[in-house]
Amino acid sequence: MAGAAHCSLQAKRLLLDPKFEGYKLSLEPLACYQLGLDAAVAEVQLRDDQYTLDHMRAFGMYNYLHLDSWYQDNVYYVDQFGRVMNLSVTLDTALQKPREVFRLPTDLTACDNRLCASMHFSSSTWVTLSDGTGRLYLIKSGKRGSSASEKWEIVFNEELGSPFIVAHSVSFVKADAHSLAVLLLRVEKDELDTKGSGFHVTLEWVTIAEGKEGDHRYEIIKRRVLQGKSVPHYAAIEPSGDGLMIVSHKPFTFMQSESDKLEENDDAKVTNEKKDPLYYWQQTEDDVTITVHLPQDITRDDIKIHFSPDNICVTLKDQPPFMEGKLYSSVDHESCTWIIREDKSLEISLIKKNEGCRWTELIIGDTRGEFIMDPSQCSEIAESLMHLTSEVMNPNPDKEKPPCNAQELEECDAFLEDGASLCRFDGDSLKITHIINLGSNQYLFSVVVNPKEMPCFCLRHDVDALLWQPHSDQPENMWEHIATFNALGYVQASKQDKKFMACAPDYSYAALCECLRRVFIYRQPTPLATVLYNRKEGRQVGQVAKQLVATLEANDPILGFQATSERLFVLTTKTLFLIKVNSGN
Repeated sequence: MAGAAHCSLQAKRLLLDPKFEGYKLSLEPLACYQLGLDAAVAEVQLRDDQYTLDHMRAFGMYNYLHLDSWYQDNVYYVDQFGRVMNLSVTLDTALQKPREVFRLPTDLTACDNRLCASMHFSSSTWVTLSDGTGRLYLIKSGKRGSSASEKWEIVFNEELGSPFIVAHSVSFVKADAHSLAVLLLRVEKDELDTKGSGFHVTLEWVTIAEGKEGDHRYEIIKRRVLQGKSVPHYAAIEPSGDGLMIVSHKPFTFMQSESDKLEENDDAKVTNEKKDPLYYWQQTEDDVTITVHLPQDITRDDIKIHFSPDNICVTLKDQPPFMEGKLYSSVDHESCTWIIREDKSLEISLIKKNEGCRWTELIIGDTRGEFIMDPSQCSEIAESLMHLTSEVMNPNPDKEKPPCNAQELEECDAFLEDGASLCRFDGDSLKITHIINLGSNQYLFSVVVNPKEMPCFCLRHDVDALLWQPHSDQPENMWEHIATFNALGYVQASKQDKKFMACAPDYSYAALCECLRRVFIYRQPTPLATVLYNRKEGRQVGQVAKQLVATLEANDPILGFQATSERLFVLTTKTLFLIKVNSGN
């Protein structure tokens, strides 16, 4: 964590609408089609020993309907006979019955401690599938959605320990060999946890690669395990297979093998040995002073210092740079100076370009120095923070801006996930390279906008819901704000019975469903065909955002929920519903 870059999410102002007036309830009818299933969905109820919130989040709230983002309006589910069923929609008025594309070889009912079957579409021709008993299948499917070319063929089939669900997978080519990386989620008993829930969550990152030339067999080449204390809201492998991104309430860390532990212990012994700082530095509002204790044989002619507006480089006696890197903030490099003091120490003076800016570090990422704070600065900081503490509840009741009253907050303003963070792990070093503290930016849902990219995730920002697209190949713009659903963050908080959330890949609408029957659809603002006036402000309204409500004719609980640009798919125990939201272009 020490070497991780602390980042922040930068919202695009052009995608925000501060004058959004809310959603208008629309009574326009929604075309709703339903298909009866030949066999019920293979729902797995939580057992008595799966009683924690993590079990509920991982397995109890599992989405049994799987959307194939590589082919439009193509969904899959697994029924109680172990059949993978597919529905591919081309025309709503001519719907075909779901068809069988694959049958799991194992008898699902024979395993007592099984989980729900899960799948993920790694590419346009590859699928990863778990039967819920701890066995992973790698399947070459051909072009899906077409009965003529779709043929699911098992190319890898192996038992991988205790039962798991497939959280994510990607297909890529590395070193001229086809590989697949799969992320497996487990909630396991933790005997050492006596104060918590007694369970921990593991994410196993498995890499499977094709064998040598002429040998088309696939085998596991790498297994890595991350462990945490909460089920991740979002976990996805980068398209290149080089990294992993996780949004979770509690942190995850890699569990190392015995050989790695021995190496780490040796490194820890070296780093734990007390070392004197390489340099000391102080600062005022105007400048920064660096002090370096020089070796005895160093003279003035041996010292070379190069100043630039954002960087510094100090070299002693033609050796590799003693100090080098990007400064915390810009300096007036033409006014920077250095001298050798009487005690044979080097003193460097940097003149700040932005006066009054307090530096939190000297050289970004360099931990070899030590900051020395002047006592007068300590008292100044303490005095500036004095107003934040008091021995009485409200020392100045007549003040124009009284302290915040928590009783004035609404229920939907309270977040349970205050400690959530977004972390990017490197696949080689197994360390966090980037971290974002999400604070009160509540996680809402994820969606695949472009199947060749990582899944997007949606976070609440104030009252809005902002959609973020990860770009693993762009370190300077790793998370891009691509869409905004106005006021959705506030609206969804009032739906106490909500179970799933989703949005269209073209951002035209967002939707959520309750545990039973009701589906809410929130369309983006669209231009009006007729003139409408706001009576309060006396101005013409150019566009309106609509809320639509659909009530399903079913009493079974909703088990799956997926959105495409035109339709919503809702799966119950015995029925698959299609709601036509947008007409095709």
